[in-house]
Amino acid sequence: MINLAEISAAPPKGTDKGDIKKRTEEYCKRIGELNEVLRAQRKYSLLIIFQGMDCSGKDGAAKNVFKDCTPFNLSVYAFKKPTEIEVGHDFLWRVHQQVPSRGDIKIFNRSHYEDVLIQRVHAWIDEKRVKHRMAAINAFEELLQFDNHTTVLKFCLHSSKEEQGKQLQQRIDEPEKHWKHNDNDWKERDHWDDYMRCYSDAINHSTIPWTIVPVDDRWYRDYVIAKKVCEALEAMDLSYPPLISLTNH
Repeated sequence: MINLAEISAAPPKGTDKGDIKKRTEEYCKRIGELNEVLRAQRKYSLLIIFQGMDCSGKDGAAKNVFKDCTPFNLSVYAFKKPTEIEVGHDFLWRVHQQVPSRGDIKIFNRSHYEDVLIQRVHAWIDEKRVKHRMAAINAFEELLQFDNHTTVLKFCLHSSKEEQGKQLQQRIDEPEKHWKHNDNDWKERDHWDDYMRCYSDAINHSTIPWTIVPVDDRWYRDYVIAKKVCEALEAMDLSYPPLISLTNH
């Protein structure tokens, strides 16, 4: 059983930063190449889920890992507080509308897991509903994989509490980061231990496995994600479609 509180958010000891950054660049370039084939073939799709505490680097990971991809079939969707219309539907209604079409890569900045994380931490839903929602999430993700050839990659961006504090303070101290500051992020930080428990529980009860990404050093975060994404694309049966004749003699 995974317990996030016991997992280091730093790279393994002895990791060579220079070598890792070089390998990351190679993975990113290859992701760009494979994405072109994915786009042309339009048989498979890729859903990337970035879930993590505030300041865990979700935006930076999306920007860095997919920098060599064409923007034509790549998009990011950030899940915010549900609107009044969204609240009037089941919790997966707004999510299903954002999943990738075949040939596309979609990145979720936060995701449907918010509905078993923040809502559970603040006791806005009871444990019975948490259990039912996890079952629904597992069924939903399996539907995407088996019914629409969507590979689902889930990344838990794991930060230490100390590093998060530094990142939150930078949003106050550095003018170019002021726009990211939100007083509520500091309030949520007070629930750190509860979040670690709920994250761990969601990970342990997921059918499709998660990748735990240490993010205290951003260069290692990018490497772990890029490697996993590249391997997933390589595992697909990707090929350019054959030439279709435009004339019939």
